[in-house]
Amino acid sequence: MRRVVWFLPGLVSLLGIVGFAGWKTRAVARELVDPPFYRPQPLARVEATYRELAEGQDGDPGGTWSSEEVEGLQLWRFTRPTPSPGVALLLHGFGDDRWGTSPALKWLPRLDAAIFTYRRRDDALRRGGPAPSVTFGVMESREVVRMVHHLEASGLPRRRILLLGRSLGASVGLLALAELEREGQGPLAGIIWEGAPASARSFAERLVRGPEDRWWHLLAPPIGAAAAFAAGHMGGYPPEETDLLRRLDGSRLHTPSLCFLAAQDRLAPPDVQRSVAAHFQTGRVIEVPTWHLHCAEALGPDYAGAIRTAVDTWFPLDTGRGPAGPRPIR
Repeated sequence: MRRVVWFLPGLVSLLGIVGFAGWKTRAVARELVDPPFYRPQPLARVEATYRELAEGQDGDPGGTWSSEEVEGLQLWRFTRPTPSPGVALLLHGFGDDRWGTSPALKWLPRLDAAIFTYRRRDDALRRGGPAPSVTFGVMESREVVRMVHHLEASGLPRRRILLLGRSLGASVGLLALAELEREGQGPLAGIIWEGAPASARSFAERLVRGPEDRWWHLLAPPIGAAAAFAAGHMGGYPPEETDLLRRLDGSRLHTPSLCFLAAQDRLAPPDVQRSVAAHFQTGRVIEVPTWHLHCAEALGPDYAGAIRTAVDTWFPLDTGRGPAGPRPIR
């Protein structure tokens, strides 16, 4: 009897830990495939934002919006009032869509822009139906490749296409870029990225850890691995295909890169960001002592300044020569 009494507290504790791990695994897996904090904006608000961006302000010249269907996706294009040397394809992050990312075009006043929502999740949710799962870059990066191919087919050389992504948008862009360069058709004009999660497993583990260290974080690695596996099963994708370092292994990327590296980031490990940046033949890394997605706030005007310096390098002001091509586009 005494042995049972002595053993009982340990058994209760073990069952509590197992129960917590199971609950947390399910919660994180669901968050990976269907971000609970994402709510698509009403179309009226989206249209109002697009009108404001079209009007331009604070040195931004504005432009004209148009849209087209591309293999079941809706691609929005933003054309500047004067000829542009290229197009920036804006890639949204985790729990976001084309509306949330559209203001980024103000950082690129010389370029036209293009934007879309991965898997058309915003439209599906507005209709009240089930939305396609987030696949943490696997399916999303394939859609980016298709969009680049579409822009090329419309007469725009890939050397005049720039990718810009933050958070999961950065991972999506990097995965797409690796695939595009494997085609052997040459580099893109450039890629600007910030806070790319290392993989679904890494991101899941860091969701468990949260904003500060606690004693029970020794459970984070197994819970993260289990959650990533479960999310892959729910979303129909192999979790290992979300691993940036695995997908870039052996690659030497010729597209020039600008990386904003948040040195205090707990969701996108700084050491992984440095390792990814090392795969670029030409690139600049700006380390900022801040957290995930706060580089623009921390740097202030220098953030947009760094982007414009990169754009001026990749798209020379004299568009008659250099990598921007022989003629400006409309």
